[in-house]
Amino acid sequence: MSILRADSIRNREGTGAPNLPNGVTVTGVATATSFSGNLTGNVTGNASTATLATTATLATNAQGLTGTPSITVQNATVQGDLTVNGTTTTLDTVNLVIEDKNIGIGTTSSASNTTADGAGFTIFGGVGGDKTLTWERGSSSFVYSDPNKFKGVLETVSAATTYTSGNNLVLELDVRNATTYTYTIPTGANIGIVSFKNMPAFTGNANGTTITCIFTQNAAGTGNTTGTTGIGTNCTVIGYENGAAVAGISTRALVGSGTTVTLSATSNDRDFVSFFVHYTGGTNTTATSYQVYATKNGGFRQGNVGV
Repeated sequence: MSILRADSIRNREGTGAPNLPNGVTVTGVATATSFSGNLTGNVTGNASTATLATTATLATNAQGLTGTPSITVQNATVQGDLTVNGTTTTLDTVNLVIEDKNIGIGTTSSASNTTADGAGFTIFGGVGGDKTLTWERGSSSFVYSDPNKFKGVLETVSAATTYTSGNNLVLELDVRNATTYTYTIPTGANIGIVSFKNMPAFTGNANGTTITCIFTQNAAGTGNTTGTTGIGTNCTVIGYENGAAVAGISTRALVGSGTTVTLSATSNDRDFVSFFVHYTGGTNTTATSYQVYATKNGGFRQGNVGV
C-alpha cells in the first residue's frame, strides 16, 4: 500500500489513537493539539514536554524543552528560576523592571576585595565618554567618573572614642566610619593627640578628606584652652590601602593663626573644629605624604532670647 486515504484513524477497539511502534515520518506539515516524545525540525504551536533534537522555531509556547535548540519567541514567561550559562547576556529592551530590591554583581565562589576591584556600572556615553561608578580596592572607595549632584546629603554623626597612649589622651576619628564626630572634654583632661584612622591612602592617588568634630567643653572650662594644649598640637594619620591599615605617621596641624586651635574656656561651650587631611599620593607611611589643616568656629552656646 503506497497511499492511505482516511478521515479518521483509530485503534482496533476504536477508542483511541493507533499505535505506531516504528514511528512516523511526515514530509509535509503536521498539526497536533498535543505531542509527547522527540521532535526534529521546525515547530508551530504548543510543543508540550517535547525534546528538540535540532533547531526549532516556536511560534507560540514552548514547555519542557531540552537539548541544544536555537529558540526565537515573541513573548516568554518563566515561572521558575532562570539560569543563563554563557559569556555575554544582551538585553535589547526599552524598559527593564526588576522586583528585587538588592542586585548583586561580581559574584564568585570566593568573593574578596580583590575580586570586587573595578566592579560597578557603566553608562555608555559614546563620543562624550562612558560614565562609570566602580569600586576601587586600593582606596576602599567608590569612584565616580563624573561629578555628583545631590539635592541633599544626610551624613552619619558618630561619637569619637579615646584611649590612652603613654601620658596622652588620644582622640580617635575613624575616617571610614564617619567624617562628623561629637566629643565632650572630660574634666581635668586635655586631648593630647588627634588620630585620623583609616585615611584613604592609595599610593599614587592624591586625595583629601574633611573631618569635623563638635567639641563640648567640660563644666570647669579647662579642656584644651591654651596654645600648648591646643587641638592639633600632635596628630596621627593611619593610612588605609588595599583593605588594610598601613603604618601611621605623626605630624602637626597647620592652622591659620600659626599656632594651635584652642577651645572656648566657657563651661559647656561648643566648638566646631574641622580638619582637612591631605594625602599627596606619595609613600603612605611617610610623614611628608600627609598634611593636616585645622580651623575652628567656636564659642557656641544656647541663647536666652526667644527660648
